[in-house]
Amino acid sequence: MLYSPQSRPLDALAIAVTIALCLTWGFNQVAVKLAIHDIPPLIQGAGRSAIAAVLVAAYARLRKIPLLKSDGTLGAGLLAGLLFAIEFLLVYRGLLWTTATRAVLFLYTAPFFVVVGSRLFIPSDHFFPAQWLGLLISFIGIAIAFGLPTPAADPRQMLGDLMLLGAAVAWGATTIVIKASRLSRISVEKTALYQLVISAPILAIGAVILGERIDSMPSALAIGAFVYQAVWVVSVSFVVWFALILRYSANRLSAFTFLTPLFGVAAGHLVLNEPLTPAFALAVAFVAVGLVLVNRPR
Repeated sequence: MLYSPQSRPLDALAIAVTIALCLTWGFNQVAVKLAIHDIPPLIQGAGRSAIAAVLVAAYARLRKIPLLKSDGTLGAGLLAGLLFAIEFLLVYRGLLWTTATRAVLFLYTAPFFVVVGSRLFIPSDHFFPAQWLGLLISFIGIAIAFGLPTPAADPRQMLGDLMLLGAAVAWGATTIVIKASRLSRISVEKTALYQLVISAPILAIGAVILGERIDSMPSALAIGAFVYQAVWVVSVSFVVWFALILRYSANRLSAFTFLTPLFGVAAGHLVLNEPLTPAFALAVAFVAVGLVLVNRPR
């Protein structure tokens, strides 16, 4: 069966790279926790975007990749950058009012928004019933790992939940914009720079408005965790992710992000000695079965 580039299934290499990215992002959750007491979250977000922008631009210049050439992508690039910034603003702010467990459940509804958006904007990349079932089974796995959220205890918690749901929409929308617009025909470095250059000042302004500040010199551990985020997570893994989005089915790729919170739990156990619940193995099994269904040949 022939597939268009927009709906191309994941081959073995793409699956291996995507799992490695999810592992990277799972450890990123731990890195944020390690640094957050010395470097507030929005300052982390703004700083890592700024540093990554410099590194990606330097790499593009070294490779002689044109960045300032007029290619009709400015509008889509600005929208992708704005959505990228909104996602992190909503995540960091929402976490002040809701629990981390509830946040994971609401944030990882993002793959559903990608599938719905693909149906509207990328007709060649849509899911069949068995793939929808796989997506649902994987999400149930996340719910088993973190527990189903009870009704919000107070209005602020409900607002926090809605902000995380909004972040999921922004995450999914960013994927669709990159896949369905002219951004799909330019270098991944330029696509990444649109998001980094736009998100850095927005997150910095958010940090000022919310009163974030660094009162003393961060510890070596906090600096190391921050450098890991800026250099490896944002400068490298995000660029690789955008390259995958351009080459393979966005729906199938998004489904694999269900692995990220599971890797985050495992990383928290290994690095921070956080407990693993007996349900964790069952959750992994559900996510694995769901991903098999999502990636089965049509």
